[in-house]
Amino acid sequence: MVAALSILPAVETPRLRLRCPEPRDAEALATLMNETISRRLASWPVPYTPLMALDRIAGIRMAAEAGRSLPLVMERREDGAVTGWISISCAPGNPRTALITYWLGEPFHGQGLMREAAPAALAEAFRVLDIDRVRAAVQVDNGASLAVVELLGMRPMGTGRIWCPSRGQEESCLWFEVARPDAAGR
Repeated sequence: MVAALSILPAVETPRLRLRCPEPRDAEALATLMNETISRRLASWPVPYTPLMALDRIAGIRMAAEAGRSLPLVMERREDGAVTGWISISCAPGNPRTALITYWLGEPFHGQGLMREAAPAALAEAFRVLDIDRVRAAVQVDNGASLAVVELLGMRPMGTGRIWCPSRGQEESCLWFEVARPDAAGR
């Protein structure tokens, strides 16, 4: 379980620092969120304002303190630029299952940053959250996200639907799942 955010260490990769979001990240997150990114996400509408980002940060930090979420801002180590977001949060009504959400701002596409960040975030989630599995919902035509779930070793579960509050509708998606690596020993 996540104890306290003050002791939740950043996860370092060769080029990135994955850390708990802070209010200072609101402006960068709002700036990065555009129509191209939003249309691939269930709950990041556009326009996305810094106030909306502050509200999300406050809520996700509370969930992290309660041990229900591992929220991570992706920050480039060389200059501190916020590049994107990954969160792995317990599913409503099923606390042993978590859902992963991730995105990169457009200026950072094509650099392999999510391929670097996602495995580190998944390993950290299995370390700090009391979960048995992580699931992802991916739009059928989202090749970049399909590559990420494959990289994470997620197995297909089939087609389904997901509620997208950013668009006020249910949408079709492909569901994927990966079990905790040490699940057999639990």
